[in-house]
Amino acid sequence: MSDASTRELMAQRFRGYLPVVVDIETGGFNAATDALLEIAAVPLTIDEQGNLLPLETITFHITPFEGANVERSALEFTGIDLDSAFRREIAVTEKAALDGIFKPVRKTIKSHGCTRAILVGHNASFDQGFLNAAINRCNIKRNPFHPFSSFDTATLSALAYGQTVLARACQAAGIEFDNASAHSARYDTERTAELFCAIVNRFKDLGGWNLAMKEQGFDEP
Repeated sequence: MSDASTRELMAQRFRGYLPVVVDIETGGFNAATDALLEIAAVPLTIDEQGNLLPLETITFHITPFEGANVERSALEFTGIDLDSAFRREIAVTEKAALDGIFKPVRKTIKSHGCTRAILVGHNASFDQGFLNAAINRCNIKRNPFHPFSSFDTATLSALAYGQTVLARACQAAGIEFDNASAHSARYDTERTAELFCAIVNRFKDLGGWNLAMKEQGFDEP
């Protein structure tokens, strides 16, 4: 099977949606008023056995939008230092960050024969809410993500492992998790991607999704 035909199995797996794992670190809980400070995304691919695999991580530190609220408690929780020289040097605007993520996501959608991306997140509604708010602020018209559908690994982990906290779900899945590295967008996105792949692949191995049946056209009505 060629690489191209293997990748296009993704279009069969999720009804034309490409899963893209996203994590966002913020200055609070209100997507309309609080700053988006970090974002990371990991598009997923698929092998010829139907196993999901993570692709390269795309990540940005973000300068708070004009007038954004930043709660001190949020910075203490994430460990983000807005005044660090390193962060000031590399941080970009929301628009630059979204453009930097959406471009490779669109490319991956096309290469996998999919029609749209679908956000995968741990407590996905939080990340999706902040993503949509930033898209609206930046007046972006071509959003590659479905605007409201998502896959939530907190819910899936409760089903598969009896855990809802990311660190505990990863441990239950046999995925190493360093609490000292948690709450950075890159780290949490990469662990969430591993977790989502582990759950979907385990379900397949248990017989829950028959790739051969899909290839032969015996899909659900």
